[in-house]
Amino acid sequence: MLRPMTTAAAPDIEHELEQHRSELTGYCYRMLASPFEAEDAVQETMLRAWRASNEFERRSTLRTWLYRIATNVCIDMVDARQRRTLPMDLGPAREPVATNLATPEVPWVEPIPDALITFATSPDPEAVAMRRESVRLAMVTAMQRLPARQRATLLLREVVGLSATEVATLLEMSEASVNSALQRARATLGDNPTAFDKASARAATDADRTKVDRFAAAFERYDMDELTSMLRDDAMQSMPPYDLWLDGRDDVLAWWFGPGIGCAGSKLVFAGTANGMPAYGQYKPREDGAGYEPWSLDVFELDEDGQLAAATFFLETERLFPLFGLPASVD
Repeated sequence: MLRPMTTAAAPDIEHELEQHRSELTGYCYRMLASPFEAEDAVQETMLRAWRASNEFERRSTLRTWLYRIATNVCIDMVDARQRRTLPMDLGPAREPVATNLATPEVPWVEPIPDALITFATSPDPEAVAMRRESVRLAMVTAMQRLPARQRATLLLREVVGLSATEVATLLEMSEASVNSALQRARATLGDNPTAFDKASARAATDADRTKVDRFAAAFERYDMDELTSMLRDDAMQSMPPYDLWLDGRDDVLAWWFGPGIGCAGSKLVFAGTANGMPAYGQYKPREDGAGYEPWSLDVFELDEDGQLAAATFFLETERLFPLFGLPASVD
């Protein structure tokens, strides 16, 4: 066993801690479903680790020790608030009419730029796929249904890649309890799919960028024929913080060319990838004709055939646009 860190070693620990920030951010985001809460959780984790660095005896790796601290921070945060969700988790789809719009007082799942998180590598292709899938909006939303410790167990085992023994030590559980919690978490996710789970078929590939750019261009032109050809028959749309969501291409188009006609003539600015999917900042024409104003962060999800399966328009632009490096207006 190595000696506890001394004060002389303290300057080095800060550098060591920072090496894990991106990976921890991804973990805390999956736990909390908000990039802002994830950032707060990582900051608190780093602060606690810094303060306790002299007590770290290296009986585990620094990475595992940090995950222990981060898990405790996240569980406390989960227990202190209502779970985050998306409209598909609140009730059935409704007709595409403006009178169905409502803004319930619930915390919403928020997107995160892929640039802020690390997709951990592995020699196992299935493990790599799981780690990428686990940050999709549908999966992040589904995981919020799990009790906090089950959520942590699932992520630590199947995303972070820790062994059952390591997770048992980290969570102060027996290995049997860890395996049981993992089975229950898998069963909950498998037995209670939402419509969003089914429509968001996979994480995007590099080749999808061209397809989504084509869709974005058609949306800017409000090209009915092009949009119809690119939307899946059962395509879905949601617009947090409104709880209304639409199920099916006909309803989505009825909204775009009905209550949502104000989006005609919008400009879409590529904002990188969010939750593994291409994202765009949407700017609507100002009523006075002087340029464009922020309207939503659009996250587009494709199915296995490259058709648009789901469009999520996050309307809280004051919070999200700075996070994605988008300008406050477009001329």
